[in-house]
Amino acid sequence: NMRSKSQLDFQYAHRFLGFEGEAQYLHGHTGTLLIEVEGEVDPKTGFAFPCNSIKNIAWDYLKNFDHALILQEEDPILPQILNVYKEQGIHDGDKDNTTLGLPFDNELAKAYPEKRLVVVKKVATCENLLEIFYSLLKVHYNIKRLEVISGDNAAYREF
Repeated sequence: NMRSKSQLDFQYAHRFLGFEGEAQYLHGHTGTLLIEVEGEVDPKTGFAFPCNSIKNIAWDYLKNFDHALILQEEDPILPQILNVYKEQGIHDGDKDNTTLGLPFDNELAKAYPEKRLVVVKKVATCENLLEIFYSLLKVHYNIKRLEVISGDNAAYREF
């Protein structure tokens, strides 16, 4: 077996609810998702898994996190954000919001593509984002390693 690896970058804002220090404030990051997939090399293509296919499948979900706000479901600013979106007329989307990811709702998170919002059950650390990404992508390919990098922080897991 051989491994193929792809990297996807995304921009997001979040905060750590209940955290003491800088991260308790709303702030943004450049995030990176590294996906390593294992498979037999296809003699026709020479790939274990075509990297463009890895990127395309993952990006369908990752679009929900790109230029988006990630908040915990109990964050007191969440209802305020939603009220502002209603007042601005963007609660149900906007014509300029053309990068819509696949909607998802599982035990870890729910995406609201039209709002550029992901509501998470746990604080949006690299470790917890890694769990969310794995839950969304594991049905699509044989993931052997995932890594999430956010600024100077990173977490990875072997599968």
